[in-house]
Amino acid sequence: MYLCSPKIKREQFERRCQNMLIIPVKDGENIDRALKRYKRKFDRTKTMKNLRNRKQFNKPSVVKRAQNIKAQYVQRLRTAEEQG
Repeated sequence: MYLCSPKIKREQFERRCQNMLIIPVKDGENIDRALKRYKRKFDRTKTMKNLRNRKQFNKPSVVKRAQNIKAQYVQRLRTAEEQG
């Protein structure tokens, strides 16, 4: 199914284009600068991180455990910073 197909409803089209990054390039702007803005925006949206996470299924219990371990680590760092 193509995006320009008349069978696709507007909602489906918007849902597909939701993850698309749009970088407006001004007249006379250097292409290297626009690329730099694109890369920065790409990193900030965490697109690759989301793609890697969705590559395989993680059980909710495993996800919660990883978050808990990370929170404990961060807490240890903060307490160590406060003490010393």
